[in-house]
Amino acid sequence: MSDDGLLLDAVHMQRALERIAHEIIERHHEIAAVVLVGIRSRGVHLARRIASKVTELTSSELQVGSIDITAYRDDVEQPRERIEVTATEIPLPIDERVVVLVDDVISTGRTVRVALDVLGGLGRPRAVQVAALVDRGDREVPIKADFVGYNVARGEQRRVHVHVRELDGADEVRLQ
Repeated sequence: MSDDGLLLDAVHMQRALERIAHEIIERHHEIAAVVLVGIRSRGVHLARRIASKVTELTSSELQVGSIDITAYRDDVEQPRERIEVTATEIPLPIDERVVVLVDDVISTGRTVRVALDVLGGLGRPRAVQVAALVDRGDREVPIKADFVGYNVARGEQRRVHVHVRELDGADEVRLQ
């Protein structure tokens, strides 16, 4: 890690996402049965990039959806009635499909746990897997990422901030 907290620059971030795409392809011979569901907001953009790479490598277009868990968060500072909730959008039924939840950072596992609850109300997937660009490793619930782009050393107390060009104008991951 450099002194300025940079973990991944744009090039290394793209490589990590490409590695995740390759791992998804390797694990799923029936790639058409896979749907990527990004956890808003950065997870959605990362899911789209992973899907694009999978399509480039396999000529099979993956469907990408999104889940908004904002209303279920227990760690927000503002009152729930002020939280803007964006609709969850899943492009097709998830029954009997493999759903890969995509998020920028997995740490405690609580975000994924809530996303699993939301998915449960939308159908019954054959399997649910988790892809995270960065894994902090500080779990509070027994949830594991199946696909990881970068692991942060345990015990690192600073926060991980993922910036994506679609929202932030640049791609990078920093410890702050």
